[in-house]
Order: sequence, then C-alpha cells, then structure tokens
Amino acid sequence: MAKITREDALEYHRLKGKPGKIAVVPTKPMDTQRDLSLAYSPGVAEPVLDIEKNPDDAYEYTSKGNLVAVVSNGTAILGLGDRGALASKPVMEGKGVLFKKFADIDVFDIELDSHDPDEIIKVVAAISPTFGGINLEDIKAPECFYIEEELKKMLNIPVFHDDQHGTAIISSAALANALEIVGKRHDEINIVISGAGASAISCAELAISWGVKRENIMLVDTKGVVYKGRKEGMNKYKDLLAVDDKGHRTLSDAVQGADVFYGLSVANVLTPEMVKTMAADPIIFAMANPDPEIKPELAKAARKDVIIATGRSDYANQVNNVLGFPYIFRGALDVRARQINEEMKFAASQALAALAKEDVPDSVIRAYGGEAIKFGREYIIPKPLDPRVLLWEAPAVAAMAMKTGFARKTIDIDEYKEQLAYRQGKGERIRYFFQNKARSSGGTKRIAFAEGEEQKIIRAAYQIQEEGIATPVLIGRQDVIEAQITTLGMEYKPEVVDPDKFGKIEAYAKSFYELRQRKGMMLHDAIKKVRDPNILGSLMVKMGDADAFISGLTYDYPDVIRPALQVHGTAPGVARAAGVYIMIFEEKVFLFTDATVNIDPTAEDLADIAALAADYAKKLEIDPHVAFLSFSNFGSTPHPLSNKVRKAVELIKARRPDLRVDGEMQADTAVVPEIGEERYPFSAVKDANVLVFPSLESANIAYKLLARLGNAKAIGPILLGVGAPVHVLQTGDDVNAIVQIASVAIMDAMGR
Repeated sequence: MAKITREDALEYHRLKGKPGKIAVVPTKPMDTQRDLSLAYSPGVAEPVLDIEKNPDDAYEYTSKGNLVAVVSNGTAILGLGDRGALASKPVMEGKGVLFKKFADIDVFDIELDSHDPDEIIKVVAAISPTFGGINLEDIKAPECFYIEEELKKMLNIPVFHDDQHGTAIISSAALANALEIVGKRHDEINIVISGAGASAISCAELAISWGVKRENIMLVDTKGVVYKGRKEGMNKYKDLLAVDDKGHRTLSDAVQGADVFYGLSVANVLTPEMVKTMAADPIIFAMANPDPEIKPELAKAARKDVIIATGRSDYANQVNNVLGFPYIFRGALDVRARQINEEMKFAASQALAALAKEDVPDSVIRAYGGEAIKFGREYIIPKPLDPRVLLWEAPAVAAMAMKTGFARKTIDIDEYKEQLAYRQGKGERIRYFFQNKARSSGGTKRIAFAEGEEQKIIRAAYQIQEEGIATPVLIGRQDVIEAQITTLGMEYKPEVVDPDKFGKIEAYAKSFYELRQRKGMMLHDAIKKVRDPNILGSLMVKMGDADAFISGLTYDYPDVIRPALQVHGTAPGVARAAGVYIMIFEEKVFLFTDATVNIDPTAEDLADIAALAADYAKKLEIDPHVAFLSFSNFGSTPHPLSNKVRKAVELIKARRPDLRVDGEMQADTAVVPEIGEERYPFSAVKDANVLVFPSLESANIAYKLLARLGNAKAIGPILLGVGAPVHVLQTGDDVNAIVQIASVAIMDAMGR
C-alpha cells in the first residue's frame, strides 16, 4: 500500500469543501407540501401518540432500530492516548462511516467532555432512548470496564465497548485457525499477552471461552508480569488473570517456550531474540497500531515457522475491528437484542473463523492486489473488504441472541440472510432471485461447463454444488482438473467428461452428423468436431446427459453461440436468438437488448427481440414496459433508421397486444416519466424498463458506459431464444458472475 502522508489525511477530511466524513440524509420524500405535512406538522403527531402508548412502536416509526451512538471521551484515542473529547471526533466519525459502509447502520457520534465515569454513565443513559445500541469507544481502562458494566445494568439495548471486545473477537477467530494450521489445541497452549488494558483483558477472557486454560495465560504490563501478590499497578480486572508464578517477571522471561504472543501494547517491545525462544510454530499477533510490537519481516527472519498477524492493512492477516462491530450490531439490532452477551461474541468469532476457510471471491482478490488468497499461514482471518462477512457474522449473532433469550424479536435466519444481501444492493437481490429459483430444483439439474480445466470454473462448480444450485459436470482432462484442484487447496471430486475418453463420443458424432449432413459435413469431420468442448457441451444437453451448458470464459462469443444454434436451433416459435443485459442502477432494474447477438437487426428482428426480452422480464417478476429507442421522438426526425424502429413498434403491437410497448423514442423520453407526461401524454410507455436498441452497436455502447461511468450493475449476457438452455459467459468473468449465469441457465432449464 502506498504511504499515506499527513497532507493526504488532512485533505481527505476536508475534501470538496464539506468537512468531515458523515451527513444526515432524509429517507422519505420532502418535495411537496403534503410531504412536509406528513414529515412534521401535523402528521408527526400520530406516531408520537402511538409511541407514548407502546414504546416498542419507536422501532416501527423512527430510525431507533437502525441507529447506534458511538460515544467517546477521548481518553484513549487509537494509540495516541488522552487527546480530549473534541480530538476524538474524527475517529468517531470514521467509526460511523464503517458502520454505514459495511452494515448499513446509521450513527450519531457523541463526544463527551468529561473524565468522570459516573457523569458519562448518566449522560449516555439519558440519551439512550434515541438509539438502538451504544458503542463505547476510546475510553481508557479501567474506567471503560466500569462504564460498560453499569450501562449494561441500566439499559435495555446493546452496550458494547469495541476496544475491549472487537479485538478479542477477531483475534480469537484468527487464533483458532492458526492453531488448526500448526496442529495445536486451545487447551494445551500457553499465551503471553503484552498489555493489560481493556482489549488485553477481553482477549484473554474470550480465549478462555475457546478453551484456553486461565492458568496458561500470562499478562505483562509496564510493570512486568501480572502475578498473584503483586501490589503495584493492579486492579480487580488484572487480579482475575494474575498467575501463581515466582520465576517470570519480564516479557523476555514470559515468552520463553510460549506458543502464542498477543501484542496489545506498544511498538517494538517483542524482539527477534525473544521470538527465537518461543515454542515450535509460534503464533504472534502484534496488534499495536500503527506500529506493531514486532514487524512481520523481523519475526519471519527470526523464525521460518512463525504465523504472524498485525492490525495493519499492508501486511497479511490483518486483525481489524471492522470485521466485528458493524456485523455484531447488525445482528443485535435486527432481533432487538437487550444485550450483546458472551455467547453472541463467541458466535461472531466462530463465524469469522469458519468464513476464512471458504473460497475467496474474485472481488476480494482484486481489492488486495490480485494474488491468490487461500486458507493458510498468510490467510487465517477474512479480509476487511470481504462482503460475505455481513452474511456470515450478523446471522450468527442474531441466532445466538434468540437462542440465549436476549432477543425481543424472532426472525427466520434463512430469510434474514437474504434481507442482509439486499442491503448490499439491488444486484444482490437479483442474484438471490436467480439462485433461489435454481435451488428450487433441488440441485438435481446437471450443468456442463466447457472450460472445466479453468480454476474459476472449478471454484464456481464447487460453489454451485455446495449451495444446491445444480450438479456440475466439467469438460476437460481429468488429470489437469485434479492438479488444479490440488493447487486451489480444495477437497472436491467433480464429475468430469474427458473428450478424448468419453464413452459416448461415437453416438454424439452420429447425432451431430445427422444434424449437419446437409450443411456440408462428412461423418469423419463430425467425429473430430464433437471433441470441441463447445460442440460436445451443446450435444450433452441434446443427448440428455446435461440439462444446461455454459461456456465463454476463454472463448469469443461467436465460438459458443454458433455451435449452440447448429445443435439446437432457435426455440419453437422464435425466429432468432438475442442477448439481454440486466442493468441495475440504484433501485431501478432495466433490460437492455440486443447487446450481443444481432448486429444490424431489421424491423421484424427488433419486434422479435422485444418480445423475447419482455417475456424474460416476466420470468424475473418484472412488469415489462417496452421502449423502442432511437434518435427521434414519435416521428420528429424522419429517417430510414428511425423509420425502421417505428415499423418494429407497429409489428409488435399487432403481434403482441398484451404488451405495453411504444416508440420510437429517445432514451431520456423512455426513462424520465416527466418528459413523457409533459410532452407525449399519448405514449403508452413513460417509465420504460425494457429498452430495445436499434442496433447491437448502440446497445453495447450504452450498457458498457452505464456500467463503467454510471456505476450500474450489469448481469449478463443472458441468451434468449435458443432451442436449449445454453448460456454464454463474458471473457474473464469472476466466480460470482459464473455462478450467477449458471443459476440463469438452471432457471432456463426448469422453464423448458
């Protein structure tokens, strides 16, 4: 990662003349007098009266259920110490941004100018009706323990001191995986913890929950080892972890023979010489920020068998609290938990540990430089930018809150996972729609992949099988596929069809010959050609050995679609195939057609293409409003090109009176209702969601510009009108896109 300068940081915070990182954004319309009357006076009186009668109605009528207070007095800001309440505000705003970015939770940051813990307790308790939860932050020990304990007794909403529990949850997950890698158990290891503040105490206690013996944990603070009978610098929290030991007094003494080192103190306190005295396969979590207790390169130079994690994003194995607090609060808020108890924290830690063993999405790999990421010494904890953390951790927390009786609201966890995915955008909602439809087949549909030797295809196939979407069949050489699986570190035995060893190759060749014998093909040519994965895969569908076929990751589009049409032709009643992209922009979904197949369609072609796209929209449970696009609005610019579009509209209106269709019209007329209502009140379409472009050129340009410059989510291409479920990937698609198109193909097969 490039070095961040002081100027970079300051400029970021004052960027574009709007200082800070957060703002209040209305969630309801505020554009008319009626809106104002509903939002404030007199409409606001109705929820006021209901909430007075039933306080829980505040969750229904206000933002309380999705609002967290991030509270600090600035006495322990990062590693900077006591810098005052006001100086803590950039950090608390940053915390708010992370809550919103990663878990869609709204935040008010509250900076309290007080060193009196009782005053802080009183103030937080007084403002608590506003919030669904309280996140305490950067408050020094031991006051932070007292403040959290007292507020938990007083309040009926979650109170969570992240400096304590966040680091503990993430580090415990990382430790569980590191121990698995080195073959050690929690109940047999010794841990040395440098630091004895809030996070150190919490890390120790959660490690004990995982099975570490209390007597095998040794705290070391600025006065040395925390042992029974020590008088200086002790408090009741340290007393719980004091060891009965007469021989160890310094950090250097403590780490000799230790299996694990937790650093929650200051930079450079662990030396390479100390690392050399640790047990075999030492595990070091040097979590001081920004400079760790020992730099990874020094630890690795001292010991080749070390596993090391830090709090920094420029090293592997980042123990970062952002993997915890947003998702823990998300799960707690969504079941209206009264507290975040120890069981919920443990569940969060278990979820993170399990997720690290799953295949890492390509989007995460790209975000971290493009190199392969897989479970092992350099990857023991999920990356902070992994979007799956929300879908794993929040449900684990919510489920445990319900199980332990701390939830005031009961939810269905499977439905909840979908709702969480929806928070990540409309694209996730469509993806879930496809996958749920495909899963309804029970995973029994067989889907063949032409490029079975490719790592992305293998990873996608594994996911498709694990999630019950379909049964994958990989076309390729068995030995090459097995070698790729070994390289990926996967335990997976897929079904493989090797073109050179396939027992049905002669029957396939005969079938292909019969299809193409009047197209100039000889039998010996057919025998050679059926070994082409694109022909073989299409024939597998025709011969009943697969229900759907996918190719295109490494092939050009025509290389896939041409054999598909040769084997299957077009669907009954369909004159030609077409391609459609689902384009998702904010909360709106559009279908763009044809962006992939027909280069210069005639008016008759456009009418056919529009009908295919409209019918597909209905399969997506979208009511199609079809607009035929041009540079002209309803005859405003007569020209052969606009005339072609106008004729297409006439044709489809005659053929399909059931569809809402109009044109020719310009793109803004099609998608901006105000333009149609004001200028063209006669138009049957004023809010189009199916856009029929006059040529492949215009459609292709439009979808790519919108995807690249308009931040739209593009799903596709989806092939329509082919005589069998054959679908095409884009060159270089990532694993998620492959799984998505596979789900589309299974949906297609189910509908045949």
